[in-house]
Amino acid sequence: MVVGLGNPGREYTNTRHNIGFKVIDSLADKLGVKVNKRKFGAHLGEAEFAEKKLILLKPWQFMNCSGQAVATAVGFYKLLLRNLLVVTDDMAIEPGRIRIRAKGSAGGHNGLTDIIEKLGTNEFARCRIGIGHCGRKIAVDYVLDKPTEAEKLLLDEAINKAKDAVLCWTEYDVEKAMNEFNSV
Repeated sequence: MVVGLGNPGREYTNTRHNIGFKVIDSLADKLGVKVNKRKFGAHLGEAEFAEKKLILLKPWQFMNCSGQAVATAVGFYKLLLRNLLVVTDDMAIEPGRIRIRAKGSAGGHNGLTDIIEKLGTNEFARCRIGIGHCGRKIAVDYVLDKPTEAEKLLLDEAINKAKDAVLCWTEYDVEKAMNEFNSV
């Protein structure tokens, strides 16, 4: 299962904080599926890739409350946590870069904090997409703002890289995805 984090609502569609949703949309386009089934407080779609079932999930609560939808879906599908990958934005990484990890802390990201709390563990993979640091802006204003045109080009590249990294993770494992995409 691949979970993309974002905020529901038209006003958030093209913000920095919704980059996880954009990766799910990119995967759905690539795999020819729709992520429109409503279940678990989320929108989901199911696809096949590399002879594996792939669940694409977009929690449909605000980012900071994503954990319950993820935990419910993990329980329903009886997923082992090694089969869960969460895609999210990260202000500590420069725009256009991605970083995949097999596990780890929330790193100050409230969406990840809620997922870790609801799952009771941080032992799941994540793909963080750099949106750059907010500088003197207030963090919440920065992540809920739209990127500049220059940033948008970098973020579009990162979304494409993240899509490819997710497919690599699906076909192989987190180690191969880390080796291939963390240095790019």
